[in-house]
Amino acid sequence: MAGLPATALGRVGLLGGSFNPAHPGHLHISQLALDILGLDAVWWLVSPQNPLKSTDGMEPLAGRLDEARERAAPEPRIFVSDMERTLGTRYSVDTLSALVERYPATRWVWIMGADNLSELHRWKDWTRLFELAPVAVFDRPTYSFNALQGVAARQMAQHRVTRTNANTLADMKPPAWMFLWSAFDPASATAIRESKQP
Repeated sequence: MAGLPATALGRVGLLGGSFNPAHPGHLHISQLALDILGLDAVWWLVSPQNPLKSTDGMEPLAGRLDEARERAAPEPRIFVSDMERTLGTRYSVDTLSALVERYPATRWVWIMGADNLSELHRWKDWTRLFELAPVAVFDRPTYSFNALQGVAARQMAQHRVTRTNANTLADMKPPAWMFLWSAFDPASATAIRESKQP
């Protein structure tokens, strides 16, 4: 299947999003995940279209892929892909399910920022996401405290593990998730897009 590696062994983090555009924050969170979680690679899943976001201001997929690859270039352990288009999936849970089936030997970790944890309960079959792979949530300025009081965090509270287990998260049987307070990068795709507008 074009656009997908033949094999994906080891510990692999998945960071999905519109990447509209890819920015230093994406690279920062990926490098933190690689180091703190002991991952072998992080895959950036550049979405053709986030079902929860407007198409207004959404750059074409090809351009977003090129920008993401350029941004990720300094870190050879990051693999940038439009695999949702390749797999024919639209929702994160379906993409993760397809990858788990295609690469059964891989130990996946779903990576997200606190901003996504805040709205996770709006995602399709969001509880199944936790059943498919461990989840690592990284803090984001202004979102973290509310996210930890939100629907998803409260409902999955019994499955939260501490940061002392970070380097074994990928090996844990899901559901298992952790919140990682760390030095964050304040960059956001929304702010970058707004700064480009006349």
